[in-house]
Amino acid sequence: MLNSFIRKIKLAFGDSEIRFRILFLIGALALFRFLASIPIPGVDKNALASFFANNQFFGLLNIFSGGGLSRLSIVMLGVGPYITASIIMQLGTIIFPQIKQAYFEEGETGRAKFVGWSRLLTIPIAVLQGIAFLFLLESQGVITHLGAIALIANIALITAGSLLLMWLGELVTEFGIGNGVSLIILAGILARVPGSISEAVFASTAANIPAYLGFFVLSLAMIYAVVVVSDAERSIPIAYARAVRGAMMSQGAATYLPIRLLQAGVIPIIFALSLLLLPQMALSALNAFHVSFAASASVWYTAFLSSPWKYGAVYFLFVVLFTYFYTAVTFEPHRVAENLQKTGAFVPGVRPGRETEEYIENVVNRVTLPGAFFLGLLAVAPSIIQGLTGITTLVLGGTALLIAVQVALDLAQKIDAQVSLREY
Repeated sequence: MLNSFIRKIKLAFGDSEIRFRILFLIGALALFRFLASIPIPGVDKNALASFFANNQFFGLLNIFSGGGLSRLSIVMLGVGPYITASIIMQLGTIIFPQIKQAYFEEGETGRAKFVGWSRLLTIPIAVLQGIAFLFLLESQGVITHLGAIALIANIALITAGSLLLMWLGELVTEFGIGNGVSLIILAGILARVPGSISEAVFASTAANIPAYLGFFVLSLAMIYAVVVVSDAERSIPIAYARAVRGAMMSQGAATYLPIRLLQAGVIPIIFALSLLLLPQMALSALNAFHVSFAASASVWYTAFLSSPWKYGAVYFLFVVLFTYFYTAVTFEPHRVAENLQKTGAFVPGVRPGRETEEYIENVVNRVTLPGAFFLGLLAVAPSIIQGLTGITTLVLGGTALLIAVQVALDLAQKIDAQVSLREY
Protein backbone atom coordinates (compact mmCIF):
# COMPACT_ATOMS: atom_id res chain seq x y z
CA MET A 1 0.00 0.00 0.00
CA LEU A 2 2.88 2.35 0.87
CA ASN A 3 4.62 1.51 -2.41
CA SER A 4 1.42 2.28 -4.33
CA PHE A 5 1.11 5.62 -2.54
CA ILE A 6 4.73 6.58 -3.32
CA ARG A 7 4.26 5.53 -6.95
CA LYS A 8 1.18 7.73 -7.31
CA ILE A 9 3.02 10.69 -5.78
CA LYS A 10 5.79 10.25 -8.35
CA LEU A 11 3.23 10.02 -11.14
CA ALA A 12 1.45 13.15 -9.90
CA PHE A 13 4.58 15.31 -9.89
CA GLY A 14 5.94 13.63 -13.02
CA ASP A 15 2.96 14.72 -15.11
CA SER A 16 3.22 18.37 -16.15
CA GLU A 17 -0.53 19.10 -16.01
CA ILE A 18 -1.08 17.57 -12.55
CA ARG A 19 2.07 19.30 -11.28
CA PHE A 20 0.77 22.64 -12.57
CA ARG A 21 -2.60 22.09 -10.88
CA ILE A 22 -0.99 21.20 -7.53
CA LEU A 23 1.40 24.18 -7.65
CA PHE A 24 -1.47 26.50 -8.64
CA LEU A 25 -3.44 25.27 -5.62
CA ILE A 26 -0.47 25.84 -3.29
CA GLY A 27 0.14 29.33 -4.70
CA ALA A 28 -3.53 30.33 -4.36
CA LEU A 29 -3.69 29.15 -0.74
CA ALA A 30 -0.42 30.98 0.05
CA LEU A 31 -1.94 34.19 -1.38
CA PHE A 32 -5.04 33.67 0.77
CA ARG A 33 -2.98 33.27 3.94
CA PHE A 34 -1.05 36.45 3.08
CA LEU A 35 -4.29 38.42 2.66
CA ALA A 36 -5.63 36.98 5.93
CA SER A 37 -2.67 38.50 7.79
CA ILE A 38 -3.44 42.11 6.71
CA PRO A 39 -5.78 43.73 9.30
CA ILE A 40 -8.24 46.53 8.65
CA PRO A 41 -7.38 49.91 10.26
CA GLY A 42 -8.19 50.72 13.90
CA VAL A 43 -8.09 47.24 15.48
CA ASP A 44 -7.33 46.84 19.22
CA LYS A 45 -5.50 43.49 19.26
CA ASN A 46 -5.91 42.89 23.00
CA ALA A 47 -9.65 43.60 22.90
CA LEU A 48 -9.95 41.38 19.81
CA ALA A 49 -8.20 38.45 21.53
CA SER A 50 -10.40 38.85 24.61
CA PHE A 51 -13.56 39.02 22.50
CA PHE A 52 -12.84 35.74 20.69
CA ALA A 53 -11.66 34.01 23.89
CA ASN A 54 -14.99 34.73 25.57
CA ASN A 55 -17.26 34.10 22.59
CA GLN A 56 -17.24 30.56 21.23
CA PHE A 57 -19.99 31.38 18.73
CA PHE A 58 -17.78 33.80 16.80
CA GLY A 59 -15.03 31.21 17.00
CA LEU A 60 -17.28 28.96 14.92
CA LEU A 61 -17.96 31.76 12.45
CA ASN A 62 -14.20 32.19 12.19
CA ILE A 63 -14.06 28.71 10.64
CA PHE A 64 -16.12 29.78 7.64
CA SER A 65 -14.07 32.95 7.22
CA GLY A 66 -10.97 30.80 6.81
CA GLY A 67 -9.43 32.30 9.96
CA GLY A 68 -9.62 35.88 8.69
CA LEU A 69 -12.26 36.98 11.21
CA SER A 70 -10.05 36.36 14.26
CA ARG A 71 -7.50 38.83 12.82
CA LEU A 72 -10.10 41.27 11.41
CA SER A 73 -8.20 41.06 8.16
CA ILE A 74 -9.27 42.53 4.82
CA VAL A 75 -10.74 39.07 4.04
CA MET A 76 -12.47 38.81 7.43
CA LEU A 77 -15.78 37.73 5.82
CA GLY A 78 -14.03 34.93 3.96
CA VAL A 79 -16.17 32.96 1.54
CA GLY A 80 -19.14 33.12 3.94
CA PRO A 81 -21.19 35.59 1.82
CA TYR A 82 -20.70 33.44 -1.30
CA ILE A 83 -21.74 30.29 0.59
CA THR A 84 -24.80 32.12 1.96
CA ALA A 85 -25.71 33.35 -1.54
CA SER A 86 -25.41 29.81 -2.93
CA ILE A 87 -27.67 28.48 -0.17
CA ILE A 88 -30.26 31.19 -0.83
CA MET A 89 -30.20 30.38 -4.54
CA GLN A 90 -30.72 26.68 -3.79
CA LEU A 91 -33.68 27.57 -1.59
CA GLY A 92 -34.91 29.77 -4.42
CA THR A 93 -35.34 26.66 -6.59
CA ILE A 94 -38.38 25.86 -4.41
CA ILE A 95 -39.95 29.31 -4.59
CA PHE A 96 -39.12 30.56 -8.11
CA PRO A 97 -39.78 28.32 -11.14
CA GLN A 98 -37.21 30.21 -13.26
CA ILE A 99 -34.39 29.32 -10.87
CA LYS A 100 -35.53 25.70 -10.67
CA GLN A 101 -35.64 25.45 -14.46
CA ALA A 102 -32.14 26.92 -14.77
CA TYR A 103 -30.66 24.64 -12.12
CA PHE A 104 -32.29 21.34 -13.04
CA GLU A 105 -33.35 21.49 -16.68
CA GLU A 106 -31.05 23.75 -18.72
CA GLY A 107 -27.84 21.77 -18.35
CA GLU A 108 -24.46 23.54 -18.30
CA THR A 109 -25.97 26.82 -19.55
CA GLY A 110 -28.41 26.83 -16.66
CA ARG A 111 -25.65 25.98 -14.16
CA ALA A 112 -23.57 28.91 -15.44
CA LYS A 113 -26.58 31.23 -15.11
CA PHE A 114 -27.21 29.92 -11.56
CA VAL A 115 -23.58 30.58 -10.55
CA GLY A 116 -23.75 34.08 -12.06
CA TRP A 117 -26.83 34.91 -9.98
CA SER A 118 -25.03 33.60 -6.86
CA ARG A 119 -22.07 35.90 -7.55
CA LEU A 120 -24.32 38.96 -7.90
CA LEU A 121 -26.18 38.07 -4.69
CA THR A 122 -22.84 37.78 -2.86
CA ILE A 123 -22.25 41.56 -3.15
CA PRO A 124 -25.23 42.83 -1.08
CA ILE A 125 -24.81 39.99 1.43
CA ALA A 126 -21.13 40.91 1.93
CA VAL A 127 -22.05 44.60 2.38
CA LEU A 128 -24.75 43.82 4.97
CA GLN A 129 -22.52 41.39 6.88
CA GLY A 130 -19.66 43.90 6.84
CA ILE A 131 -21.87 46.66 8.26
CA ALA A 132 -23.24 44.36 10.98
CA PHE A 133 -19.79 43.09 12.01
CA LEU A 134 -18.28 46.57 12.14
CA PHE A 135 -21.13 47.94 14.27
CA LEU A 136 -20.90 44.94 16.61
CA LEU A 137 -17.12 45.10 17.01
CA GLU A 138 -17.23 48.87 17.53
CA SER A 139 -19.82 48.41 20.30
CA GLN A 140 -17.51 45.85 21.98
CA GLY A 141 -14.51 48.21 21.81
CA VAL A 142 -12.60 45.93 19.43
CA ILE A 143 -12.21 48.66 16.82
CA THR A 144 -12.07 52.40 17.35
CA HIS A 145 -15.03 54.67 16.60
CA LEU A 146 -15.45 54.98 12.84
CA GLY A 147 -16.52 58.14 11.11
CA ALA A 148 -18.67 58.07 8.00
CA ILE A 149 -15.73 58.05 5.56
CA ALA A 150 -13.76 55.42 7.53
CA LEU A 151 -16.88 53.24 7.83
CA ILE A 152 -17.55 53.34 4.09
CA ALA A 153 -13.88 52.64 3.33
CA ASN A 154 -13.81 49.62 5.67
CA ILE A 155 -17.06 48.23 4.26
CA ALA A 156 -15.73 48.58 0.71
CA LEU A 157 -12.44 46.98 1.75
CA ILE A 158 -13.88 43.87 3.40
CA THR A 159 -16.53 43.47 0.67
CA ALA A 160 -13.80 43.54 -1.98
CA GLY A 161 -11.80 41.04 0.09
CA SER A 162 -14.74 38.61 0.17
CA LEU A 163 -15.27 38.94 -3.60
CA LEU A 164 -11.55 38.41 -4.17
CA LEU A 165 -11.66 35.13 -2.21
CA MET A 166 -14.75 34.05 -4.15
CA TRP A 167 -12.87 34.65 -7.42
CA LEU A 168 -9.75 32.93 -6.08
CA GLY A 169 -11.80 29.89 -5.05
CA GLU A 170 -13.33 29.61 -8.51
CA LEU A 171 -9.89 29.85 -10.10
CA VAL A 172 -8.68 26.98 -7.90
CA THR A 173 -11.71 24.91 -8.93
CA GLU A 174 -10.99 25.55 -12.62
CA PHE A 175 -7.18 25.47 -12.78
CA GLY A 176 -6.26 23.64 -9.58
CA ILE A 177 -7.58 20.45 -7.95
CA GLY A 178 -10.69 20.13 -5.80
CA ASN A 179 -13.33 22.62 -4.75
CA GLY A 180 -11.60 25.99 -4.29
CA VAL A 181 -14.06 27.45 -1.76
CA SER A 182 -13.83 24.35 0.46
CA LEU A 183 -10.04 24.33 0.24
CA ILE A 184 -9.87 27.99 1.36
CA ILE A 185 -11.88 27.07 4.47
CA LEU A 186 -9.63 24.04 5.04
CA ALA A 187 -6.50 26.22 4.78
CA GLY A 188 -7.91 28.54 7.45
CA ILE A 189 -8.67 25.60 9.76
CA LEU A 190 -5.21 24.04 9.39
CA ALA A 191 -3.51 27.43 9.88
CA ARG A 192 -5.09 27.69 13.35
CA VAL A 193 -3.90 24.25 14.55
CA PRO A 194 -0.27 25.13 15.51
CA GLY A 195 -1.35 28.23 17.46
CA SER A 196 -4.07 26.30 19.31
CA ILE A 197 -1.65 23.52 20.26
CA SER A 198 1.05 25.92 21.48
CA GLU A 199 -1.52 27.91 23.46
CA ALA A 200 -2.78 24.73 25.10
CA VAL A 201 0.77 23.56 25.93
CA PHE A 202 1.75 26.84 27.59
CA ALA A 203 -1.55 27.05 29.48
CA SER A 204 -1.49 23.44 30.70
CA THR A 205 -0.72 22.42 34.26
CA ALA A 206 -0.25 19.06 35.95
CA ALA A 207 -3.88 19.15 37.10
CA ASN A 208 -5.41 19.26 33.64
CA ILE A 209 -3.04 16.85 31.86
CA PRO A 210 -5.60 13.97 32.15
CA ALA A 211 -8.21 16.23 30.53
CA TYR A 212 -5.86 16.94 27.60
CA LEU A 213 -5.08 13.23 27.21
CA GLY A 214 -8.79 12.48 27.17
CA PHE A 215 -9.24 15.26 24.65
CA PHE A 216 -6.57 13.72 22.42
CA VAL A 217 -8.19 10.25 22.54
CA LEU A 218 -11.61 11.76 21.84
CA SER A 219 -10.18 13.68 18.87
CA LEU A 220 -8.84 10.47 17.31
CA ALA A 221 -12.18 8.73 17.89
CA MET A 222 -14.07 11.61 16.27
CA ILE A 223 -11.75 11.68 13.26
CA TYR A 224 -12.38 7.96 12.76
CA ALA A 225 -16.15 8.46 13.16
CA VAL A 226 -16.20 11.34 10.66
CA VAL A 227 -14.28 9.30 8.07
CA VAL A 228 -16.67 6.35 8.46
CA VAL A 229 -19.86 8.43 8.46
CA SER A 230 -18.73 10.62 5.53
CA ASP A 231 -18.51 7.51 3.32
CA ALA A 232 -21.57 5.73 4.79
CA GLU A 233 -24.53 5.21 2.50
CA ARG A 234 -27.68 3.13 2.14
CA SER A 235 -27.88 1.40 -1.22
CA ILE A 236 -31.30 0.93 -2.83
CA PRO A 237 -31.13 -1.85 -5.47
CA ILE A 238 -32.22 -0.78 -8.94
CA ALA A 239 -33.07 -3.21 -11.76
CA TYR A 240 -33.82 -2.57 -15.43
CA ALA A 241 -36.53 -4.29 -17.45
CA ARG A 242 -35.52 -7.05 -19.82
CA ALA A 243 -35.22 -6.01 -23.45
CA VAL A 244 -36.75 -8.26 -26.15
CA ARG A 245 -35.26 -8.04 -29.65
CA GLY A 246 -36.89 -10.49 -32.06
CA ALA A 247 -36.47 -13.97 -30.62
CA MET A 248 -33.68 -12.84 -28.28
CA MET A 249 -34.28 -11.66 -24.73
CA SER A 250 -31.50 -9.78 -22.93
CA GLN A 251 -31.25 -9.74 -19.16
CA GLY A 252 -31.80 -6.29 -17.64
CA ALA A 253 -28.84 -4.66 -15.90
CA ALA A 254 -28.77 -4.15 -12.12
CA THR A 255 -27.31 -1.26 -10.17
CA TYR A 256 -28.11 0.67 -7.01
CA LEU A 257 -29.16 4.14 -5.86
CA PRO A 258 -26.84 5.45 -3.08
CA ILE A 259 -28.47 7.43 -0.25
CA ARG A 260 -25.71 9.08 1.78
CA LEU A 261 -25.93 9.28 5.55
CA LEU A 262 -24.71 12.91 5.48
CA GLN A 263 -26.77 13.92 2.45
CA ALA A 264 -26.73 17.60 3.48
CA GLY A 265 -23.00 17.85 4.36
CA VAL A 266 -22.13 20.85 6.55
CA ILE A 267 -24.87 23.09 5.12
CA PRO A 268 -27.24 22.60 8.13
CA ILE A 269 -24.49 23.89 10.42
CA ILE A 270 -24.15 27.02 8.27
CA PHE A 271 -27.93 27.46 8.37
CA ALA A 272 -27.99 27.14 12.17
CA LEU A 273 -25.06 29.55 12.61
CA SER A 274 -26.71 32.11 10.34
CA LEU A 275 -29.97 31.91 12.26
CA LEU A 276 -28.20 32.26 15.61
CA LEU A 277 -26.13 35.16 14.29
CA LEU A 278 -29.11 37.12 12.94
CA PRO A 279 -30.49 38.40 16.31
CA GLN A 280 -27.07 39.59 17.46
CA MET A 281 -26.45 41.41 14.19
CA ALA A 282 -29.89 43.05 14.32
CA LEU A 283 -29.46 44.08 17.97
CA SER A 284 -26.00 45.51 17.23
CA ALA A 285 -27.43 47.61 14.40
CA LEU A 286 -30.31 48.83 16.62
CA ASN A 287 -27.86 49.56 19.44
CA ALA A 288 -25.76 51.69 17.07
CA PHE A 289 -28.87 53.82 16.43
CA HIS A 290 -29.48 54.07 20.22
CA VAL A 291 -32.79 52.16 20.27
CA SER A 292 -33.92 51.91 23.91
CA PHE A 293 -34.40 48.15 24.34
CA ALA A 294 -31.47 47.07 22.14
CA ALA A 295 -28.74 47.43 24.81
CA SER A 296 -30.43 45.20 27.42
CA ALA A 297 -31.55 42.68 24.79
CA SER A 298 -28.00 42.52 23.39
CA VAL A 299 -26.56 41.85 26.86
CA TRP A 300 -29.09 39.03 27.41
CA TYR A 301 -28.41 37.43 24.00
CA THR A 302 -24.63 37.66 24.47
CA ALA A 303 -25.00 35.88 27.83
CA PHE A 304 -27.10 33.20 26.12
CA LEU A 305 -24.43 32.62 23.46
CA SER A 306 -21.75 32.43 26.16
CA SER A 307 -23.61 29.65 28.03
CA PRO A 308 -22.32 26.34 26.59
CA TRP A 309 -25.36 24.30 27.69
CA LYS A 310 -28.19 26.65 26.63
CA TYR A 311 -26.54 27.68 23.40
CA GLY A 312 -25.49 24.07 22.69
CA ALA A 313 -29.04 22.73 23.14
CA VAL A 314 -30.56 25.29 20.76
CA TYR A 315 -27.72 24.83 18.28
CA PHE A 316 -28.17 21.02 18.30
CA LEU A 317 -31.93 21.36 17.69
CA PHE A 318 -31.41 23.78 14.80
CA VAL A 319 -28.82 21.52 13.14
CA VAL A 320 -31.15 18.49 13.29
CA LEU A 321 -34.12 20.45 11.92
CA PHE A 322 -32.08 22.06 9.13
CA THR A 323 -30.60 18.68 8.16
CA TYR A 324 -34.09 17.40 7.40
CA PHE A 325 -35.04 20.68 5.74
CA TYR A 326 -32.01 20.85 3.43
CA THR A 327 -32.25 17.16 2.54
CA ALA A 328 -35.88 17.71 1.53
CA VAL A 329 -34.82 20.70 -0.59
CA THR A 330 -31.94 19.05 -2.44
CA PHE A 331 -33.19 15.45 -2.75
CA GLU A 332 -36.56 15.06 -4.48
CA PRO A 333 -37.94 11.48 -4.33
CA HIS A 334 -40.61 12.44 -6.90
CA ARG A 335 -37.97 13.45 -9.46
CA VAL A 336 -35.87 10.33 -8.76
CA ALA A 337 -38.90 8.01 -9.11
CA GLU A 338 -39.94 9.78 -12.32
CA ASN A 339 -36.46 9.45 -13.85
CA LEU A 340 -36.31 5.76 -12.92
CA GLN A 341 -39.66 5.15 -14.59
CA LYS A 342 -38.62 7.02 -17.75
CA THR A 343 -35.48 4.87 -18.13
CA GLY A 344 -37.31 1.60 -17.52
CA ALA A 345 -35.71 1.10 -14.09
CA PHE A 346 -37.47 -0.01 -10.92
CA VAL A 347 -36.86 -1.02 -7.32
CA PRO A 348 -37.38 -4.80 -7.03
CA GLY A 349 -40.63 -5.56 -5.20
CA VAL A 350 -41.92 -1.97 -5.46
CA ARG A 351 -44.33 -0.67 -8.11
CA PRO A 352 -42.99 2.15 -10.32
CA GLY A 353 -44.39 5.63 -9.85
CA ARG A 354 -46.05 6.73 -6.62
CA GLU A 355 -45.09 3.64 -4.59
CA THR A 356 -41.43 3.99 -5.60
CA GLU A 357 -41.52 7.66 -4.59
CA GLU A 358 -42.95 6.79 -1.15
CA TYR A 359 -40.42 3.98 -0.67
CA ILE A 360 -37.43 6.23 -1.50
CA GLU A 361 -38.85 9.00 0.71
CA ASN A 362 -39.17 6.60 3.68
CA VAL A 363 -35.60 5.37 3.19
CA VAL A 364 -34.26 8.94 3.02
CA ASN A 365 -36.12 9.92 6.22
CA ARG A 366 -34.81 6.89 8.12
CA VAL A 367 -31.23 7.42 6.93
CA THR A 368 -31.33 11.16 7.64
CA LEU A 369 -32.19 10.67 11.35
CA PRO A 370 -28.83 9.18 12.50
CA GLY A 371 -26.99 11.54 10.13
CA ALA A 372 -28.76 14.57 11.63
CA PHE A 373 -27.99 13.50 15.21
CA PHE A 374 -24.35 12.82 14.33
CA LEU A 375 -24.06 16.24 12.68
CA GLY A 376 -25.70 17.88 15.70
CA LEU A 377 -23.33 16.16 18.14
CA LEU A 378 -20.34 17.25 16.07
CA ALA A 379 -21.61 20.83 16.06
CA VAL A 380 -22.05 21.02 19.86
CA ALA A 381 -18.94 18.99 20.75
CA PRO A 382 -16.99 22.18 21.73
CA SER A 383 -19.80 23.26 24.06
CA ILE A 384 -19.99 19.82 25.70
CA ILE A 385 -16.23 19.61 26.28
CA GLN A 386 -16.06 23.16 27.57
CA GLY A 387 -18.96 22.49 29.94
CA LEU A 388 -17.46 19.24 31.27
CA THR A 389 -13.78 20.19 31.54
CA GLY A 390 -13.81 23.99 31.68
CA ILE A 391 -10.95 24.01 29.14
CA THR A 392 -11.29 26.82 26.59
CA THR A 393 -7.72 26.99 25.25
CA LEU A 394 -8.06 23.88 23.09
CA VAL A 395 -11.62 22.96 22.27
CA LEU A 396 -12.52 20.13 19.92
CA GLY A 397 -14.08 21.78 16.90
CA GLY A 398 -16.47 19.16 15.57
CA THR A 399 -17.58 21.45 12.74
CA ALA A 400 -13.98 22.19 11.74
CA LEU A 401 -13.15 18.49 11.99
CA LEU A 402 -16.04 17.51 9.72
CA ILE A 403 -15.09 20.12 7.11
CA ALA A 404 -11.40 19.22 7.24
CA VAL A 405 -11.99 15.47 6.85
CA GLN A 406 -14.57 15.80 4.07
CA VAL A 407 -12.48 18.30 2.09
CA ALA A 408 -9.29 16.26 2.59
CA LEU A 409 -11.04 13.06 1.41
CA ASP A 410 -12.46 14.89 -1.62
CA LEU A 411 -9.04 16.34 -2.49
CA ALA A 412 -7.37 12.92 -2.18
CA GLN A 413 -10.03 11.38 -4.45
CA LYS A 414 -9.61 14.16 -7.04
CA ILE A 415 -5.81 13.74 -7.12
CA ASP A 416 -6.18 9.94 -7.33
CA ALA A 417 -8.64 10.34 -10.23
CA GLN A 418 -6.21 12.61 -12.10
CA VAL A 419 -3.35 10.14 -11.57
CA SER A 420 -5.48 7.14 -12.58
CA LEU A 421 -6.53 8.96 -15.77
CA ARG A 422 -2.86 9.36 -16.76
CA GLU A 423 -2.05 5.77 -15.74
CA TYR A 424 -4.53 4.24 -18.15
